[in-house]
Amino acid sequence: MNTSTSPAVSGTAGAVDQAERIERIRQAAYRVRRNALDMGEVQGQGYIGQALGVADVLAVVYTDQLRYRPEDPHWPDRDRFLLSIGHYAIALYAALAEAGTIPADELESYGSDDSRLPMSAMASYTPGVEISGGSLGHGLAVAAGMALGLRHLGNGARVFNLLSDGELDEGSTWEAALACAHHGLDNLTAIVDVNALQADGPTVGVLRTEPVTDKWQAFGWHALRVDGNDVAALVDAFDELRAHRGSPSVLICDTRIGRGVPMLESREKAHFMRVEEHEWQLARDQLQEGTTR
Repeated sequence: MNTSTSPAVSGTAGAVDQAERIERIRQAAYRVRRNALDMGEVQGQGYIGQALGVADVLAVVYTDQLRYRPEDPHWPDRDRFLLSIGHYAIALYAALAEAGTIPADELESYGSDDSRLPMSAMASYTPGVEISGGSLGHGLAVAAGMALGLRHLGNGARVFNLLSDGELDEGSTWEAALACAHHGLDNLTAIVDVNALQADGPTVGVLRTEPVTDKWQAFGWHALRVDGNDVAALVDAFDELRAHRGSPSVLICDTRIGRGVPMLESREKAHFMRVEEHEWQLARDQLQEGTTR
């Protein structure tokens, strides 16, 4: 069982423990990225950029923060991780394999006929997937209901909802945000992936949502904003949010599409990415090179 309680650190020994903690998460993030590339090659295209960008966030959540039992995805006392943005499924599957919830060799079936790993996450197919995402704007409302239900049952489990900056265009997201604050759901943490891109183009040109942090705070949330590709900053932020009481929390994560693979970071059409057959090994090589610098 992964209890993922953050260790107290102090003095030289504490610094070493914290350094080991950070390195363990970074290695997990590398494997999430590597597995996402391998899955992407199965289809030759997909939401590869988002998977690479959010890998550090998912590595922190699944290897350091979330309480779960890999062999029992329906354990009543588990923390719930809700993926609103169903097209990020490729990243979630890689994280679930890292967590041991699904076999790593099953990733080869991604998006194939009769696979348990469809291209958009669906709870009815995949162990460890809590909701069927994809139609944006629903995840936070479902998370609110789960958090309320857990509190009513006296269950101390927490609820996490990963949503996107594009999802902030949806009015239902803000209605749910109001409800969460009204009910004081301090067992709920929203995670917003701000990669500045959505299907219709750069987020700033579709619907201006900044200043994002100020908006969440105005809605009654405890809000932090960090570099979502900085593992140490993510760990510090999640530790602070874990200790917060009295209101729901949101972690706003600025990430870079294609993070870790320079060839893909600079690609203009990056929301749904086509990668040529000869480019997949180059992408893996660049990812590996980045870990040895």
